[in-house]
Amino acid sequence: MSKRLPDRNTEFSKWYTQVVNRACLADYGPVKGTMVIRPYGFQLWDNIKETFDKMIKDTGHVNAYFPLFIPKSFLAREAEHVEGFAKECAVVTHTRLKADEDHGVVVDPESKLEEEIIVRPTSETVIWSMYKKWIQSYRDLPILINQWANVVRWEMRTRLFLRTSEFLWQEGHTAHATAEGAQKETLDILELYRQLAEDFMAMPVITGLKTESEKFAGADKTYCIEAMMGDKRALQAGTSHNLGQNFARAFDVTFQNKDNQEELVYATSWGVSTRLVGAVIMAHGDDKGLRLPPKIAPHQVVMVPIAKNENGHLKVREFISPVLDEMRKGGIRIYEDWSDNSPGFKFNEWEMKGVPLRLEVGPRDIESGQAVLVRRDTGEKIILEKNMITEQAPRLLEEIQKGLFKQALAFREKNTHEVSSYSNFRDTIKNKGGFIRCGWDGTQKTEMKIKEDTNATIRCILNNEDLSGMKCVYSGNPAKHVVIYGKAY
Repeated sequence: MSKRLPDRNTEFSKWYTQVVNRACLADYGPVKGTMVIRPYGFQLWDNIKETFDKMIKDTGHVNAYFPLFIPKSFLAREAEHVEGFAKECAVVTHTRLKADEDHGVVVDPESKLEEEIIVRPTSETVIWSMYKKWIQSYRDLPILINQWANVVRWEMRTRLFLRTSEFLWQEGHTAHATAEGAQKETLDILELYRQLAEDFMAMPVITGLKTESEKFAGADKTYCIEAMMGDKRALQAGTSHNLGQNFARAFDVTFQNKDNQEELVYATSWGVSTRLVGAVIMAHGDDKGLRLPPKIAPHQVVMVPIAKNENGHLKVREFISPVLDEMRKGGIRIYEDWSDNSPGFKFNEWEMKGVPLRLEVGPRDIESGQAVLVRRDTGEKIILEKNMITEQAPRLLEEIQKGLFKQALAFREKNTHEVSSYSNFRDTIKNKGGFIRCGWDGTQKTEMKIKEDTNATIRCILNNEDLSGMKCVYSGNPAKHVVIYGKAY
């Protein structure tokens, strides 16, 4: 653990990869583009998952599970949807292998499927084939279903957690009797995503509407949360889609309204993925590795004994165990590191893993009836009397949670720029990076031209912005929207 990480300022990509590896979050799978999520990384994802799972259950949503395999014909029913995913689909064509003397095993040509099967890239099609069975009347609506699952999208360029061929996520799929109900659901979920990111992951986000060219394939509208990472790039951290009646029309899902008239159902879908783990790394990490927000950290406190032998360990255990028991009763997640590694090695290891608080106890501490708490976010050492640890630890964890958010917010604000000309736009995006807040004339021509020139894209359209006197940064025409531009992952 003593080897220094690459410089975040000049080698951010290498820094990120090494943090993922050295913090034991994930590893590369045997198939190119896949990843193995290691226990510590999965604990982090699990805490995010459990947090959001409770949030949506509290709002009336329920979990279900749908098949991994989807008939190819299902994807063909919604033309825009299939076009959006066609290049990323993994296809099953046969059902079995057979032994071969020369090659060990080969695909059995006699097992060819009559219809190819698509490995789930997203579940709209299979879910709406079931909704056709389940929905007959307005009394059956709304349906508020979520599933936690894996999906496969055959990505060409991959990076652990951020973009892999297989990843874990949640995908909500809801059905509504009215357009108003679907729109409310879309925006309510967007707000829950904001709360998840800001209140639990300590990651400030911007919410807004995606442009037509950037929206989800098959949606009427796509809303998103956008975050700024430590290298000033944008990361789309979650999306909420108003699907209108597109999938209901494709799968002929209708219901009898209160007036006994037949109508098409309105729909939404929404999702966040293990990409959020990558977001936490890039938003909060520093030169020593991870800095985890306490609310989602696998371990909120790590206890490191400063002892030379087994007898020393016994004295530390006797001294500190009652305190740790009380902290656990208070809901604090604690890890006790009794390994044979040196204290210095342990310090470096747990700093790399981003544990918010380190509790150090040695012979001198025992003699003095005290212990040392070390904050991972600031490095501050706090000496506390033994009987004060249980009281002060929760306060410090709350301070760390708020401090990480404030630091990330200050970073975003510092690196969000307003420009008055297109030459200024190009210079800023090239030399400073970050976000650019500016006017857009609403045309795809302008959007595509800026993307071609600078590789920057509209991350989202801001809501309720004052457009008076604002002009498009590219065309000079009156602005129809205020947007956030940035280079993205």
